Amino acid sequence: MKKRILSIIQYLFFLLIGFVLLWLVFRKIDITDVATEIRSAKYSWLLLSITLGIISHIARAMRWNILIRSLGYKTDTQTTFYAVMVGYFFNMAFPRLGEVSRCGVLSKKKGIPFNSLFGTVISERVFDTIVLAVIIVAVIFLQFSLLSNFVDKYIVTYFSGIANRDNLVIAIILVALFIILPILLFRIFFHRIKEMHLYNKVKDFVMGLLAGITTIMKIKQKWSFLGLTLVIWTLYTLMTFTAFFAIEATSSLSFIDAITVMSLGSLGMVAPVPGGVGAYQFIVKAILVEIFLIAAEPAVSYSIILWSAQSLMIIVVGAISYYILVFKKSKVQHEHA
Repeated sequence: MKKRILSIIQYLFFLLIGFVLLWLVFRKIDITDVATEIRSAKYSWLLLSITLGIISHIARAMRWNILIRSLGYKTDTQTTFYAVMVGYFFNMAFPRLGEVSRCGVLSKKKGIPFNSLFGTVISERVFDTIVLAVIIVAVIFLQFSLLSNFVDKYIVTYFSGIANRDNLVIAIILVALFIILPILLFRIFFHRIKEMHLYNKVKDFVMGLLAGITTIMKIKQKWSFLGLTLVIWTLYTLMTFTAFFAIEATSSLSFIDAITVMSLGSLGMVAPVPGGVGAYQFIVKAILVEIFLIAAEPAVSYSIILWSAQSLMIIVVGAISYYILVFKKSKVQHEHA
C-alpha cells in the first residue's frame, strides 16, 4: 500500500512538472495567434508525418524480432508491431509502463518468457540511448555556429555575470558538499553500502545494461539490426522534417535542422513526464526560438501540432492493437473451452 501511494505521488509530481513546463511555454504567448497558426496548418504534411511514424514503429517491431530470434524464440512482425504499439499506448499515460506492457502482451500471446523479452527491451533501450547520444554529438558539430551562439548568449554570458569572488566561493562549497563529500562518504562506508538493498538494485540494473549491450553484439543479424536502426532514426527525422511544411514559419528549415529538433526534442519524450507533455513542447519551442530564430507563436504551434499528431496516432493505433491482441486471445481460449 505504501509503495502504491509513493508511486501515485511520484506520478502526480512529474505530471505537475509537465503542466508547469506547459505554462512556461504559453507564458507571454498570444494564444489567439497560436490558435490561428494551428487552424491554418497544412494537415496533409502532418498526415505524411503520421504515416512515417507508423512505418518507423513497424521497423522497430522488425528490429525487436531480431533480438527475440537471437534468444531462440519466434514471432511474426504483425504481432510484434501490435505489442510495440501497446507499449507506446501505455507510455502515454504511465511512463516506463510501456516496456512492461508490451513484453507482457507478447509473452502471453506467443508463450515467450517475460524475463527474456524484457531483457531484449533493455538491450534495445541501451542501444537507442547510445545512438541518440551519437546523433546529439553529431548535431553539435553540424550546427556548431548556431549552437555556439546559443551557448554564448544564454550560458557563457550568464555565468560570466555571476563569476565574482563571492559566488566562486559559494560554488566551491556547493561542489564540495554535493560531489566531493558524497564520494568520500561512499569510499568510507563502502562495505556497509554494499549490504544495502538499493545498492544491489542499482548494481543489478547496471549489470543488466551491460548484458544488454553484449546481447546486441552477439546477434547473428548484426547488419540487419544496424540497418533497421538507421531506418528508424531516419524516419524519426523525416517525421520532424515533413511537419516543418505544415507551418509557414518553419517551412524554410532544412533536413539538418530537423535532425537537431528531433534529437534534442527526443529528450523531452524520454523525460519521466506522462506522454512527454510539457517537456517536449518546452524543448522544441526553445530550439526553434533561440537557435533558429522562429517567432514564439509559430514555434509553439509547431511543437503542439507535431506532438498532438504523433500522440493521436499512438492512442488510436495502440488502442486498436490492444483490442486485436485481446480479442484474438479470447477467441483462442473460447475455441479450447
